[in-house]
Amino acid sequence: MTNGCRLCGSTWLRTVLDLGKVPAADWFPAADTPIAPDEAAHELRMVRCGACGLAQLADDDTVTQEPRGVEPQALREQAAAAVRQVSGLLTGGTVREFGSPHGGTWLPLLTGRGYVETRGAADLVLDSFGIMHRPDQGAAILERAAATAPDGVLLLQFHSLAAIVALNQWNALRHGHFAYYSLAALRELLADAGMSAATAWTFPLYGGTTLVAARHGTHPPDAAISAILAVEEPMTSAPAVARLQFGADRHIRALRERLTLAAERGQRVYAYGAASRAVAVFSRAGLHRGLIAAVADASPAKQGRRMPGTDIPIVAPAELLAAAPDLVLLTLPDLLAEVRERYPELDGRWLLDEPAVLDGSDGTPPDPVRVEE
Repeated sequence: MTNGCRLCGSTWLRTVLDLGKVPAADWFPAADTPIAPDEAAHELRMVRCGACGLAQLADDDTVTQEPRGVEPQALREQAAAAVRQVSGLLTGGTVREFGSPHGGTWLPLLTGRGYVETRGAADLVLDSFGIMHRPDQGAAILERAAATAPDGVLLLQFHSLAAIVALNQWNALRHGHFAYYSLAALRELLADAGMSAATAWTFPLYGGTTLVAARHGTHPPDAAISAILAVEEPMTSAPAVARLQFGADRHIRALRERLTLAAERGQRVYAYGAASRAVAVFSRAGLHRGLIAAVADASPAKQGRRMPGTDIPIVAPAELLAAAPDLVLLTLPDLLAEVRERYPELDGRWLLDEPAVLDGSDGTPPDPVRVEE
């Protein structure tokens, strides 16, 4: 367990989501290797700081592996939309990007507007889902603040904790992701580096993504920031975040029951997307080839491997199409539009592995798995 909060150092940390021992999220063994007894041996737990409110990974004893994913079209389209949205702030001529281990870059979008990349202090500093990968959050924000010119702008994009809670996206918790931000917690992080949020935007990516524009010095929150803080507040309290545990347990139970029913009906099920966030899902649900024959993935580097902790192989999309299964479990629902366009022959077969939105009545989520309409 970390000795203190990754942001403020407080020891007032409360466990809000405990997934027990699961495989490392970014390690995919060769398909022909047997499952090792200790493959699912890594604790995965989220804690929330009672002092600053930052939700964070409690521990991580895994060794980061080389990223093997392919950047989704949805992420590329969102990056382009974000650059268009912030165009009014695009002053100066230099840009620097702190990248994410998952790949993807905004640099071509900025150099195409005349910006020149630099390794020194820049007029525009970019971080899209990168800072969450740093165990020491204080050091990470200081590095980004130092990279921002005195009159420059730092753009930080993150998957909103409020969205994670509201949509029961418990599987956003994974090894290597050390922080899960609310805008309120991120403002604390910025303040420690002598910066403040000038404005912010929200996007539907991942169910709710926030992009913050920060500057050096103290700036009063504008209407956009005040609105986001108001929406976040009921979703980021300790009791609200702790409901992820109930949602995780219900989701796993519903997924296992749905796949078992398909097997009893003689339906052949494949999956699409060997995503890191699917690792804990497959492990906790105890999935195997009797329930999912294989997982197709567009990344050649993942093909020929298997989902960690299971005997389920990862195959090329062509093999999925040739198999013509009855159902295809989509592990990343954000990809639905993209895969429907790319694989029209699978229309009507997509089974969305989608943690449910809280229904607001008795707090019980509806079934989290549905067939696309």
